[in-house]
This record gives sequence, C-alpha cells and structure tokens, in this order.
Amino acid sequence: MMREGLTRPSWDEYFMGIAKLVASRSTCLRRQVGAVAVADRRILATGYNGAPAGLAHCAEVGCLREERHVPSGERHELCRGLHAEQNVIIQAALHGISIQGATVYITNYPCSLCVKMLINAGIQEIVHFGDYPDELASEIVKEAGLRVRRFMEG
Repeated sequence: MMREGLTRPSWDEYFMGIAKLVASRSTCLRRQVGAVAVADRRILATGYNGAPAGLAHCAEVGCLREERHVPSGERHELCRGLHAEQNVIIQAALHGISIQGATVYITNYPCSLCVKMLINAGIQEIVHFGDYPDELASEIVKEAGLRVRRFMEG
C-alpha cells in the first residue's frame, strides 16, 4: 500500500538523478558528467568523465586543455580523461553486458565522438540534461535517426 502524500520520481527523474550522482565521482576540473545505461528500467552500467584507471587525476597533474586554452567542444584528443559516455560503454564491455537497445541518461549532450560510439554500441535513445557545444554531434544524431530527449526538471 502506498503511503498518502508520497510522491515517487518518474523513471526519467530517477535515472537522471542517478546520472547526476555518478557525475559527482568525476575527476575533471572543467565539467562533471555522468552517464547511466538503462534497459527495461534496469541499470546496466554507469560512467563518469576522468582519467583512465590507475592514472593520476587532473586535480593532481593539472588540465592540459586549460593550460592550452582549448575551448569546450574542440580538440578532444588534448585531454587525459575519458568522457562519461565512453566509460559507460567500456564498463559494460568489461563486465560482458550488452547495451544494445538501451537508453543512456547523460548529464550533458554528448560530443560527436561519443555520439558515434553510442550509435555503434547500439544505443537507441539518449536522454540528456545539459548542453554541449558540438554541432557535428547534432548532425550525426539526426542522420542516424537516434532518439534524443532533453530532460526537463520538475
């Protein structure tokens, strides 16, 4: 029996809330991003942005992108970290979990590199909260026919 006055979050609110919590583990100095792969209302894998396992975090060694004044959305190769979307795919692969057909909840719109990876991983839908300055990502999403929804709080 449901207690009177109890309000439960919608599934989108629930999974985006988890993505935001996952983002809190990020070691990036510029942007904290979290991603959660979900199928049939079950979490398959999570990922956040930061340096590869076993490497020094940017908080310890500094940010190459900041030092070189690289604008957000450009020159992705000039970063020691992985994106949250890359890590959610890698974590699923490491644990032998297929994310084909899944939805990914991401705290930011993905960049073009991550969109291409998500497409090839078989992701069917992206639900995002924040934006990211990468026009090519939007063009690729449209061409691929990938479902994308912006999560609106409240």
